[in-house]
Amino acid sequence: MHEQGYELIGVGLRFPEAAKAKGQVTCCGMAGIEDARQVSAQLGIPVYVLDYREVFEREVIEPFCQAYVRGETPNPCILCNVRLKFGRLLDLALAMGAGYVATGHYARLATNPKEGPPWLLKGLDREHDQSYFLYALTPRQLAHSLFPVGELTKAQVRRIAARLGLSIANKPSSQDLCFVGADGYREFLACRQPEALRSGPIMDKAGRILGKHQGIAGFTLGQRRGLGIPAKERLYVTALDPARNAVVVGTKEETYTQTLFLDQVNWLMDKPPKGPFWTMAKTRYRAPEIAAEVWVQGTQAVVCFAEPQPRVAPGQAVVFYNNDRVVGGGTVRATFT
Repeated sequence: MHEQGYELIGVGLRFPEAAKAKGQVTCCGMAGIEDARQVSAQLGIPVYVLDYREVFEREVIEPFCQAYVRGETPNPCILCNVRLKFGRLLDLALAMGAGYVATGHYARLATNPKEGPPWLLKGLDREHDQSYFLYALTPRQLAHSLFPVGELTKAQVRRIAARLGLSIANKPSSQDLCFVGADGYREFLACRQPEALRSGPIMDKAGRILGKHQGIAGFTLGQRRGLGIPAKERLYVTALDPARNAVVVGTKEETYTQTLFLDQVNWLMDKPPKGPFWTMAKTRYRAPEIAAEVWVQGTQAVVCFAEPQPRVAPGQAVVFYNNDRVVGGGTVRATFT
């Protein structure tokens, strides 16, 4: 962007810093901000650090913890994008007279042939495509966003950084959640939301108690390891029941479903669909796309897969694609057999 002649202002967002294990790299700590300062100095542009620790606690960490209490598996990166990077930061940028917020997400924008907000597309680098995490942005947010590395592969980005002599050219990729730290999310929850780690029963779908767990937050749908239950056949987590503080287990076949219920659905189409339509759905960041029929009712939707799929934990996102284009997505609230 600097070479293309944009007038740039560098911004680093300071979030709560987690204790890191040796060799662990996170994207949003003070070390990352120092790297940003060095790059900005090399490019000759100003850089400012905004203290977002308090708002990050309120807008991202608190919902993250509460989701586990409800028996959900949250995706905080999506919240962070919508509420902070393309929410508060974008509002500030526009108030300062800037036209856009540019980030390093591997995603692309395309001109809308109907002269509406730009279309959100997958990044050219399929291995690192991050469009899944951006589905919840609004048309207004997309209209004021730029993704300058979306047309490049990560290897190309590193070569450009090396050519420019930037100190971060060979910096390792960030890992895991930036705020959780070396001890993992269970220890994080034990300090922030201990009620998510209360012991309770492990039971089958008939309600028979088979064992004991140390907190439903330690389990997710489809999990097999860590149950500690002697059984003739392998058992898997098929549901989490926060009302009874129970982990429900069953057979491998019971971990599959063909139907999901979504809410908080966000559409990136020119006109939200009024009736059922077929699309390709991605149920996890690294999951393949699956053909599905979507029945829409406002901000809610029922997704019916063409074939049974591994159950998706409530709190996770399902994103809809039309070829490379993101057309919408929502949050899983329930699965059906």
